[in-house]
Amino acid sequence: MPPQPPTQQNTPTDKALPHRDLCTDCGITRTHDPRRCGHACQFIQPRYPRMEAQVHGRARDPERDDELFFGPYQSMHQAALQPPREGAQWTGITTRLAERLLETHQVDAVLTMRAADDDFWRPEPVLVTRAEDMARCRGMRMGYAPLLAHLEPALAQGYKRLAVIGLPCQVYPLRVLQQELEIEALYVIGTPCSDNTTTERFHDFLALLADQPETVTYLEFRADYHVELRFTDGRVKTIPFLKLPISRLPKDFFPLTCQTCVDYTNVLADITVGYMAGRGEQWLVVRNDRGREMLELLEDEVTLKAPTSAGKRQGPVTGFMKNTERAAGGLPLRSMPDWARPIAAFFMPRIGPRGLEFARARVEMKAVETVLHLRRAMPKRMHNMIPDHVWRLVEPYGLEPKEGERGR
Repeated sequence: MPPQPPTQQNTPTDKALPHRDLCTDCGITRTHDPRRCGHACQFIQPRYPRMEAQVHGRARDPERDDELFFGPYQSMHQAALQPPREGAQWTGITTRLAERLLETHQVDAVLTMRAADDDFWRPEPVLVTRAEDMARCRGMRMGYAPLLAHLEPALAQGYKRLAVIGLPCQVYPLRVLQQELEIEALYVIGTPCSDNTTTERFHDFLALLADQPETVTYLEFRADYHVELRFTDGRVKTIPFLKLPISRLPKDFFPLTCQTCVDYTNVLADITVGYMAGRGEQWLVVRNDRGREMLELLEDEVTLKAPTSAGKRQGPVTGFMKNTERAAGGLPLRSMPDWARPIAAFFMPRIGPRGLEFARARVEMKAVETVLHLRRAMPKRMHNMIPDHVWRLVEPYGLEPKEGERGR
């Protein structure tokens, strides 16, 4: 083990951020060689088949159940930590995985996010070296944070066995650069992500949902078509997706990066922990032997069962595509009259896509969004930015590549 510095180190990132088109500030531009973005960035020229083979030993097999949608995997589960951890986004599986890696000395440190001291919702990269300090990292944050800028300082301090908890646009460059960094062991816990925005814009969104947004302590988009809010006084409020004030958000609330992301499910992580197919629990995608090793560390702390699926996704995905086309680059428009929204909000959790079918629908929606937004905003980038599997996902909805849009 290397010498122990203060247990929870927040390495300051004071390097100016160079301008990059389609940048989520993963942190690579703040390192000693920002030029590495040219081959490491997910939004320049992603090479998913090659990277999947490098990380998992094989690329996704479109003929194997659901790998076209979710990427390579060994097993999938609906899961819940017992008992659920206080302050966790769901039951606390992501945090507990990192705790167990530290407790069993599989890693020296965990690179992850915690809440900034001045803003509960702002993500701040942090290096955690004691399992008991992971509790402060529980919960969801909204905004951009240069997580990977802290890799080199961590290695310089002697931490060679690392765990990283990251989003897809952080995990992709991490995997590209993994071979050139002096890392003895790397455990990657991924969370799904489709849309992000600045922390300031997120506060504006909260102000539309609650009269006293400063009292909101929890927000989650659930797989039952509701957003859940929790408050400092213990109250819980749920809002159906169809009743969200999307029309009151600015057109550029979500940046083009998030509207053109091709990796909702974090396919280069060793294990993905999310909500989409969880149906009230968490959804675990164990992708390789290292992911299986991490899950086994939880032993009898976690309950596992096979994911279920119900409903049909084709109608909702088709409707989403048409609304996105009408929006002309903004947030998807909804043509449903106000009187019909409560009725649809009642029926969607009961007859709409649920479980794995909900997850497939979200992946197809993101694929549709990618094609439509790039075709509108950056058509010359399409042949580089859109992997072949994305074209296969949108094909059933009549979206086909035009001349020059599909890479070789």
